[in-house]
Amino acid sequence: MLEREAPISEFEERVVHINRCAKVVKGGRRFSFSALVVVGNKNGKIGMGLGKAKEVSEAIRKGGEAARRNLVEVKLLNGTIAHEFLVKYGATKVLLMPAAPGTGVMAGAAARAVLELAGIHNILTKVYGSSNPGTVVRACIEGLLSMRTKKEFAALRGNV
Repeated sequence: MLEREAPISEFEERVVHINRCAKVVKGGRRFSFSALVVVGNKNGKIGMGLGKAKEVSEAIRKGGEAARRNLVEVKLLNGTIAHEFLVKYGATKVLLMPAAPGTGVMAGAAARAVLELAGIHNILTKVYGSSNPGTVVRACIEGLLSMRTKKEFAALRGNV
């Protein structure tokens, strides 16, 4: 038998959440699964995807492919973020705060996956409102994309 080798990728993949959905039919229940997957290279590139299928493994594979198609670049500052900010996405609010070296990633499971795969080593987070993993992941990515450095703020003000 020949074994198929998976292509070696620079991206690490992490399954954040798997949801099971049941449809009641005449013969019983039909299950389908959705998998929320986050991929990142631990150097500023991050993506998230949602895969749906009749089997868990197929849902994870589809989620990984979707995440690789939705990659975005985020700015890092010495293993943390440039400034504190509160991001609102739907009913979820995520507070992201920079931390001193050695603090580590203080975050829940969904936010931790995004931050670690983005390459952030020292950060404090707090989720307010809905803790739905899908909206927490989207809020974290949106927040990291909206972050600006001191140089960018100075350029906006005209203090170059």
